[in-house]
Amino acid sequence: MNAPLPQDTAATDPLAFTGKARVALTDPRLRANFRRAMDGLMSKRAGQFADADEWRALRARGAEARARALAKLPDLLERLERRCAENAITVHWAETTGQANAIVLDILTAAGAKTVIKGKSMVSEEMHLNAHLAAHGITAIESDLGEYIIQLAGEAPSHIVMPCIHKNKAEIAALFAEHIPGQPYTENVDDLTGAARNALRGAFASADAGISGVNFAVAETGTLVLIENEGNGRLSTTLPPLHIAVTGIEKVLEFLDDVPPLLSLLPRSATGQPITTYVNMISGPRRPGEKDGPQAVHLVLLDNGRSRVYDDPQLRDTLRCIRCAACLNHCPVYTRVGGHSYSFTYPGPIGKILSPQLEGLDCAGDQPHASSLCGACAEVCPVEIPIPDLLVRLRGEAISPTSRAVKGGGSARSLGDRLGRRLSTAILGQPRLYGLISGLAGRIGDRLPSWLPGLNRWTRVRSKPAFARRSLHALARERGYADE
Repeated sequence: MNAPLPQDTAATDPLAFTGKARVALTDPRLRANFRRAMDGLMSKRAGQFADADEWRALRARGAEARARALAKLPDLLERLERRCAENAITVHWAETTGQANAIVLDILTAAGAKTVIKGKSMVSEEMHLNAHLAAHGITAIESDLGEYIIQLAGEAPSHIVMPCIHKNKAEIAALFAEHIPGQPYTENVDDLTGAARNALRGAFASADAGISGVNFAVAETGTLVLIENEGNGRLSTTLPPLHIAVTGIEKVLEFLDDVPPLLSLLPRSATGQPITTYVNMISGPRRPGEKDGPQAVHLVLLDNGRSRVYDDPQLRDTLRCIRCAACLNHCPVYTRVGGHSYSFTYPGPIGKILSPQLEGLDCAGDQPHASSLCGACAEVCPVEIPIPDLLVRLRGEAISPTSRAVKGGGSARSLGDRLGRRLSTAILGQPRLYGLISGLAGRIGDRLPSWLPGLNRWTRVRSKPAFARRSLHALARERGYADE
């Protein structure tokens, strides 16, 4: 394997969503890659939940488990810390991604670690951990096949579950031929998978430490639950002498009995399979007499704005997410523009409500508007997150903030907006004035050219709306709002 590997390039792009989405829409290969993948994922998921009654019952159990855990989150986090300590897992608290990176670096430095093998982790992407470690002389190698591919490409993930879903076989073949010594160009999937396996096998055995994410952390038992399909996660957490797990504070569950329904919901929603190939439950480092496992286990609990989200009773539902990405797979916007259009770690519908809250509406205020509000995301969410309702709420917070829990609230408010609201309120409060203005709009509206600034944002992608002058004015007359 060539060294050094390309490191994390997930830093926020200066282009806003609108500009990046416009570029993506002109890329036929990107759109074809996503369309092909999403059609398959939606079909597989539908097959897994063919029994509507079973889906509703299982979904209700999953939603209840997540909602109950969030309702008790402060207490459960303390209980988790106590139980982990009893299991010889060292728990660290990080308020920001900077603190989390410093904690991980301190642990690795104290252990003399220079190479790290990583299992898949969206929180480590949120932290931009690879780049931080590289800046301090520590090489981090992604062991998940999809993450490994985009690491070779120097890109950020474009999907929560399948990071390289935006690439086709030809692109991956070219990457492997360029970055893996002795690897010929081939589009044979088995050969490509074997090449990655051979390149990573030595990294598993020689790594000084392993880093992973966490799917669920059980407060009752102090257990870290990781699910995966490739076995790389198990190798990353078992072979190296040191294991560091990083996770957001919202991933806590109250009881071990809460895990089974979520283990059924997550893979069926994510990839259309009844269960993942590997389910790992980690309850501590290697004990006397055991033949494998790390000598030390650390758990880093990251806040990074989650406590602020938690403080709002409605927006708290955002934290129920189990990262299955079903909402991405069914979103008509995401499937056409891809994950990189969103600029932030979490793309798609869940990203549209999570990123503005973590980053601030002043930074990610365009995200809640990147939606048609069709409701497909809410229909397929396995833990019943009302994503469209939260999108509407965040749109409103950007104009008229109602909660200090929303970072950057009111950032989209302007003098023109305030004047427009006051004017519309005045017009709607005067029936005769409303009738007069609607009648005038009907008479002149159809004569407006489609290239008119402001109107052309609509007409670039759809027909200019025709003003129904007769119906508007007739309605006003019928209700007594206008003179005959």
